[in-house]
Amino acid sequence: MPALFKIPASEIERRIQNLQASMQQSEIEGFLIVQRVDLFYFAGTAQNGFLYVPAHGNPLLLIKRYAPRAREESSITHIIEISSPKDVPGWIIDIYGRLPNTLAFELDVLPVTHFDFYKQLFPTKTHMDGSSLIHQARSVKSPWEIEQVENTAKLSAKTFEYMETHLKDGYTEMEFAGMFEAFARKIGHGGKLRVRDYQSEVYPWHVLSGPNSGKMGLLDSPFSGEGTSVAFPTGAGFRKMMSNEPILIDLGFVYNGYHMDETRMFAISSMPKKAMDASMAAIEIHDAILEAAKPGIPINRLYEVSIDRAKALGHGETYLGPPGYKVSFVGHGIGLDLVEQPIISVKNKTLLQPGMTLAIEPKINFINEFGVGIESVFTVTETGCRIISRVPKKIFIT
Repeated sequence: MPALFKIPASEIERRIQNLQASMQQSEIEGFLIVQRVDLFYFAGTAQNGFLYVPAHGNPLLLIKRYAPRAREESSITHIIEISSPKDVPGWIIDIYGRLPNTLAFELDVLPVTHFDFYKQLFPTKTHMDGSSLIHQARSVKSPWEIEQVENTAKLSAKTFEYMETHLKDGYTEMEFAGMFEAFARKIGHGGKLRVRDYQSEVYPWHVLSGPNSGKMGLLDSPFSGEGTSVAFPTGAGFRKMMSNEPILIDLGFVYNGYHMDETRMFAISSMPKKAMDASMAAIEIHDAILEAAKPGIPINRLYEVSIDRAKALGHGETYLGPPGYKVSFVGHGIGLDLVEQPIISVKNKTLLQPGMTLAIEPKINFINEFGVGIESVFTVTETGCRIISRVPKKIFIT
C-alpha cells in the first residue's frame, strides 16, 4: 500500500503566512476558505469543512466530516469537529474573542446561495472577495511543489511511451483514448482533472485525428474537437484513425493533486508534408516562448513572441485558431488545478517570477483539414526557465 501523501508542515506554514501578509496589506481581518482545492492547499486535507485564517495568529480548521482523517492529513494545530456550518461563528468567537470586521470569501467559485447563507451566518461589517489573494499565493510554486509536478511529469511521459508503442491503424479515437487512460490509471492517474471554472468539464485527454483536429478553436478552447455528441463536444470521437494523417493527442495527468498538461503530434506510418511542416513550426514557436521566458518580463511578452514567430513562419492566419475564432492566450499556470493563474494572454502584464510554473500550448489549425500543436510545462528559474516535461519534443511516427 502506498505511503500516505502529506503536505509538509513547513509548506502549510509558508502558505498561511503568505496569505496573511496579503490579507494585512488588503486590510482583511479574516478569510473563510471553503473550496476543496484551496482547503487542500492551505490545510493539507480536502475534507468537508472550513479553514478560518485570521490576519494574525494561527488558523482554525473546522471539519464536518471526517475529523480523524483530517487530523492525520493536516498539520494545522487547531482542528475541531463540527456538526453544522452554523457552529463556525461560535468557535471563531471562542478562540479569537470576536468575529472579524472584514471577512473574505472565495467568490470566484462560491455559489451565490452559499454566499448569501454565510453573510447571514457572519454578521460582520464587510463581506468581500478574497479570491485574488488565493490566486496570487498559488501562482508561485515552492521547490517542494515543483517536485510534485515533476513526479507527475514522469508518469505522463510513461503514458506517452505507451501511446507510441500501441497506436495503430483502425482504432477509433475513443477506443485508443480508453486504452491509454486505463494504462495511466494503473500507474497513478487520479482520473479526474480539477479546474476552477464551473463551466468546464475536463477530460483527461483529447484525441483528434485528421479533419477532427482541424476543428480546434471552433468551440471554447483550442483543444475542442468533434467529441462524442452534441452534449459532450470535446475529448475524442468515434472516427477511425488511419495511416498517413496527423493525430493530435493532449493528455492531462494528475498525481497526488498536481497536474501535467502535454500535447504531442502522432502519425501512423507517415505524416503528410503539410502537417509535418506545421508541426515543426509549432515546435519552433514553443522553443521561442521558452527562450523568452525569464523572470521580470511581462507575461504578455511570451504571447507576443509566439505571434511574431508564427507570422515569421507563415502561419499568422492559422495560428491559435482560424480567422474570427482565434484565442487570445497561449498558455496557463498549472498546479493543483489544470489551469491556474497566470494566464499567458495578450493583456496580462504580470511579471514572471521564479517558481511560476506554466504550460505553453502553441497550436496551428487548417479548418476542416487538420490541426497541429505541442504543449509542455516549464518553471521559471532565477535566470530563465527550466522545462519540466519529460515527453520527447518530437513527432511520434508509429
